[in-house]
Amino acid sequence: MPPSPPFLFPEVQSTVLPDPSTFFSQNLLQSPLPTNSFFQNFVLKNGDQHEYFHPYLIKSSNSSLSVSYPFLLFSAAMLYQVFVPDITISSSTQKTTAPTKKDHVISSYSDLGVTLDIPSSNLRFFLLKGSPFITASLTKPTSLSITTPHSIVSLFPSNDDKTKYTLKLNNNQTWIFYTSSPIALYNKGSKILSNPFYGIIRVAALPDESNNNGSNCGEILDRFSSCYPVSGDADIKKHFRVVYKWQTRRSGELLMLAHPLHLKLLKQNNNNVTVLNGFKYRSIDGDLVGVVGDSWVLEAQNVPVTWHSIKGVEKGSYKEIVSALNKDVKELNSSNLNTTSSYFYGKLVGRAARMALIAEEVSYPIVIPKIAKFLKETIEPWLKGTLKGNGFLYERKWGGLVTLQGSNDSGGDFGFGVYNDHHYHIGYFIYGISVLAKIDPDWGQEYKPQAYSLVNDFLNLGPRFNANYPRLRMFDLYILHSWASGVTEFEDGRNQESTSEAVNAYYAAALMGLAFDDSRLFDTGSTLLALEIQAAQTWWHVKSEDNLYEQDFSKDNRIVGILWSNKRDTKLWWASADCRYCRLSIQVLPLLPITEPLFSDGVYAKELVEWTLPSLKGKTNVEGWKGFTYALQGIYDKENALNNIRMLKGFDDGNSYTNLLWWIHSR
Repeated sequence: MPPSPPFLFPEVQSTVLPDPSTFFSQNLLQSPLPTNSFFQNFVLKNGDQHEYFHPYLIKSSNSSLSVSYPFLLFSAAMLYQVFVPDITISSSTQKTTAPTKKDHVISSYSDLGVTLDIPSSNLRFFLLKGSPFITASLTKPTSLSITTPHSIVSLFPSNDDKTKYTLKLNNNQTWIFYTSSPIALYNKGSKILSNPFYGIIRVAALPDESNNNGSNCGEILDRFSSCYPVSGDADIKKHFRVVYKWQTRRSGELLMLAHPLHLKLLKQNNNNVTVLNGFKYRSIDGDLVGVVGDSWVLEAQNVPVTWHSIKGVEKGSYKEIVSALNKDVKELNSSNLNTTSSYFYGKLVGRAARMALIAEEVSYPIVIPKIAKFLKETIEPWLKGTLKGNGFLYERKWGGLVTLQGSNDSGGDFGFGVYNDHHYHIGYFIYGISVLAKIDPDWGQEYKPQAYSLVNDFLNLGPRFNANYPRLRMFDLYILHSWASGVTEFEDGRNQESTSEAVNAYYAAALMGLAFDDSRLFDTGSTLLALEIQAAQTWWHVKSEDNLYEQDFSKDNRIVGILWSNKRDTKLWWASADCRYCRLSIQVLPLLPITEPLFSDGVYAKELVEWTLPSLKGKTNVEGWKGFTYALQGIYDKENALNNIRMLKGFDDGNSYTNLLWWIHSR
């Protein structure tokens, strides 16, 4: 008997989602589409907002493609890269098209790149994350037009066969053009024109000499100018390993760029790769370093995925924890829930599930049946579609879950209906489902199809696993962490605020793999969990000794608020930058066993808490936020943290006194 098709929640026609057919080619519209991708701006509204491709900002509009090698501005409040269209490429004799003709079309995409066609100009761009070259293919003889807002200092052929040209601009930038066959480029006033040409053209900005210790970066670009990538795949392997493989054309070796986290994870001894430490481009993410090789092996740190605390709870503390547990469990009442929000409801589910696991850990199983009853009564309405006022639904336009509230209100459920924050919301439900399936395996088997539909919404590995959802909706396999912002256009690209809730999502997925004895789900969840943690520690956690960010920013900040693909912001969506306890809390909650690996650096935890504590002085009605600050204090000062927690009069809606005591007594 063939396997039954994957479970789908009831279908709905969203009234708030944009039409993907505007920019995706017809053949791609038959499958679920990416909703948090590195090229998302290219397919939203007019498709003319730039995206960051490392090292270039790239923008496509008016049947042209503009490339910026951005400069970085910084202050105590933010870091951001400024887009200036340094080079704009188009056809000088564009075909006449109907008014409805698309300026550009996404004809294919992969984990690490996207192919963008400009039909009116006969141009096809292979845009790969981390390529020092912009690569274009002209499918038939076409005269090019290259414009710049800067004054042209000089333009000259750099070899005898006219397959290399050097362009110097008055902003001190040097750009090099490589072609697969001879081309005639000539300066015509404010623009550069060419004779009719077809074949491959590659464009690269010469890296800053001051950042490369006198290396001849021009010679390096020359050496690797022939071989170009057209797509790139990232294969998730067991044992916390990701393998990059680029599909290339033309002879020679492939040159790509690695960001700081790549360099930490790159298994050079297991790779046929060479790291060029003298070839770097500046970036908001830290220096991008040249790596030669068309296949990389990246190996993340092994992260323990456990139901309970990693080191165990002190037996002498059981009595205090049990006392709190009895009180918190007594107050569980599914009929008193005052929310139908998928986010806040999910937090309540996760909070209760924590109590069940703590009860197991302190050998107090008597309360578990009541917790299980509460979990069933709160989770089942979402899985069965019987919740009044909300519920999960499936929409086919992009291919994924929305909520009833989000299907006709782009702000409903914090934008869940426009694919915002899916891993946050669903992660809490998956955590509760996993714990309940552990406690009651029969219940787990009954609702397994719905559970897998939920987890596949953001953790599907591709169409051969589940054809109803796109591949890894939230996770960016080049930058190695998630984005949360969905199908909303932003000038600064994708963004993510709460790394800890992203960590919770992949941790919960790994636990679900344990609950259902599914090694593939466990391996996938664990691997993305490990990468999300290391990315948070690399880019969100600002340590005093780090040199990743400029001093004006790092001296005043110990944690990033919102991290954008093209900006680092100290403020939050819901709080100002001076609310330091807000900034700490949103990068800690929910408090879990996996919080220990996330904040494994006790020196940094102390820096972060001491930076935060002054903002709590004299504050009332912030008891929930205080709890997360004191939890981190417990990493290095258990006694004072415990005293502070015992004095709290309230807790975050996803936290509890029981959970805080469990955390402190398991340090």
